[in-house]
Amino acid sequence: MNTASELLVVKLGGGEGLDLSAASDDLAALARSRPLAVVHGVSAIMNRLCQESGIEVQSLQSPSGHSSRYTPPAVRDIYVRAAELANERLVSALNERGLGAVGFLGEDIALSGKRKTALRAVVKGRVRVIRDDHSGAISGVDAQLLAQTLNQGQAPVLPPMARSSDGLLNIDGDRAAAAVAGALNAEALVILSNVGGLYRSFPDESTIVDHVARSQIDRALNWAQGRMKRKVLAAREALSQGVELVIIADGRVPNPVARALAGAGTRFTHD
Repeated sequence: MNTASELLVVKLGGGEGLDLSAASDDLAALARSRPLAVVHGVSAIMNRLCQESGIEVQSLQSPSGHSSRYTPPAVRDIYVRAAELANERLVSALNERGLGAVGFLGEDIALSGKRKTALRAVVKGRVRVIRDDHSGAISGVDAQLLAQTLNQGQAPVLPPMARSSDGLLNIDGDRAAAAVAGALNAEALVILSNVGGLYRSFPDESTIVDHVARSQIDRALNWAQGRMKRKVLAAREALSQGVELVIIADGRVPNPVARALAGAGTRFTHD
C-alpha cells in the first residue's frame, strides 16, 4: 500500500459538540477507498471525570495567547483515564462499522514527548512560571509501528498522550495529528472542531476564511482566537513536514470528513 500518496489523517475534536456517530459513519465509508489514521481529543470526557472527582478544570494561557489545560499530577492521572476511555469508545464505534481500528494505548503509545518543566503562563494578569504541569511537546512518532497497522489494512487510533521520562503526558491533539501526518507522509490532514473553520472575526461565521496559503499563516494566527491558534499551528507544522493539504472544518455535521474534503471549512495549502 502506498500510504504516501493517499493516506488521510483525521483529528476528531473531543468537545461536546462533535457528533461521534456521524464521524464514525463517515470514517468507515472513507476507509473503503483510502487508508486512515485517527487522532482524537478528550475534552468532554475529561471535564466529566474532573467534575465527578471534584477537581476544578483550569486552563493556562501563554503570554502569546495560546490556551492549554493545566495538568498537575492529580489531573494528569484523570487525563490518562479520559484518554483511555475516549480511545476505547472510538475504536469500538469504528469496529462496529466494519473498519478495523486499533487503539494505541499502554505499551503501544506511538508518540513520545518531553515535559515542559517550566511553563510561562499569565495568571491574574501576571506572568508566572508553572513547574508542576504534566503537559509536553511532541518529540517523536513511532512511524514504523503505525505503518505496520496500516499495512495490515487497519486504522491506527491515537489519543493525545505521549510517553516521556516523566511518565505519560497531556499533549495537544491537533499538533499530535500534524506530527503523525508528517511522519507517515500523509497526503492530507483534516482537523474537525466545533466551529466551521477559521474566522477573520470570531465568532462571526460570515467571516470564515476559505483558503490560507502557507505564506499567509502568520496572518491567520492573528485571526485565530483561543484553541484555534493551536489548530493553525498544527496546519503550519503539517505543511512544513510535506503534507499537501490541511483542512479545519466542522465536526458537528453529517459526513464531516467527506464535507471537508469536498470544500467545507478552511483549507491550508503550500504556496
